[in-house]
Amino acid sequence: MQQTDLSVYNNHPYHPGGNALKRLLWYYVNAVIFKNRLFPINGLKTGLLKLFGAKIGKGVVIKPAVNIKSPWLLSIGNHTWIGEQVWIDNLVMVTIGSNVCLSQGAILQTGSHNYKKTTFDLITGSITLEDGAWIGCAAIVNQGISVGSHAVLTTGSVATKNLEPYFIYQGNPAVKVRAREIS
Repeated sequence: MQQTDLSVYNNHPYHPGGNALKRLLWYYVNAVIFKNRLFPINGLKTGLLKLFGAKIGKGVVIKPAVNIKSPWLLSIGNHTWIGEQVWIDNLVMVTIGSNVCLSQGAILQTGSHNYKKTTFDLITGSITLEDGAWIGCAAIVNQGISVGSHAVLTTGSVATKNLEPYFIYQGNPAVKVRAREIS
């Protein structure tokens, strides 16, 4: 029976974007300002994200202790909220629409590994959160997933398939439980 052999892992086809200096600078900016619970200044955060190549709309709120891997692979629309301890692990592009809410501890995970290969190859897929989507506390959106307009992924749920607009999803893996009605 074959076994995983991480000594032969080769990440060669993947490139994180940006040059080495940009990635190094972002590592420290992310650690000191974004991931820091004691740094609540929102305007500086959105300005730094733009400086590092993110596309950021107006009225975006970024709470303390947020971890963003690659701002040059991030686009956020207008009036979106990013809650405390959100992790945007964007190895590839993450597109977040307007009026989206990422609640505390939510994870957007654009990468994984192919467990069927002995080399444990990297798998990536972009994530899109359409306008009005709500990702609940500690919920996870996996690589390659699109969350439709105004869809809800409830607290602690895991999106492993695309979520249709205006529906509420719950569980691991998340399943459609009912329509979202907004009054």
